[in-house]
Amino acid sequence: MATRGRPREFDVEEALDRAIEVFWRQGYGGTSLTDLTEAMGVSRPSLYAAFGNKEETFKRAVDRYAEIDMAYVTEALAEPTALEVAQRFLFDNVEAITTPGRPPGCLSIQGGLAAGPEDAEIVRFLADRRSGGEARLAERFARARAEGDLASDEDPADLAKYLNTVSAGLAVQAAAGAPRNALHRVAERALRAFPGSPTP
Repeated sequence: MATRGRPREFDVEEALDRAIEVFWRQGYGGTSLTDLTEAMGVSRPSLYAAFGNKEETFKRAVDRYAEIDMAYVTEALAEPTALEVAQRFLFDNVEAITTPGRPPGCLSIQGGLAAGPEDAEIVRFLADRRSGGEARLAERFARARAEGDLASDEDPADLAKYLNTVSAGLAVQAAAGAPRNALHRVAERALRAFPGSPTP
């Protein structure tokens, strides 16, 4: 049986990696379809056929970004204690948002910072993604509390919110040009407030 249509002439993952770069540097609202097609090396019909539209391309790019650039979150959650989870999460976050050859900061933060009313769906999408990551941290800290690794009066959701807020601030600072060593010092100071951290 003959195959209908022309075969896809580009590597989807490679094209998404290029889309990530554009969205990361310019934000969702600041990225046009022309920006995307030029960076991805595809025509508009090919982009539509592979991804649907700009919004779906962005969502696919964020999914791939989370899988590749934010793999450290899953690794952090596997650490044996809550304090080690927090340390790994913040220090690996600093490494990720200051990776040479990549845009500084975080796609999931910068992608929707300057979005207009017409992009409200994207803002919600990014907020939901960040909330999902925060929920994973809260679940891990709830387990730590149940195991006696955290005191019974510690609030797992509050701890997760704290780390998420610090990491978002680090990303904004990185995007503004803060160097890695300065952000490491911020992470170290933030961790002093985390339960179980040794008193300096």
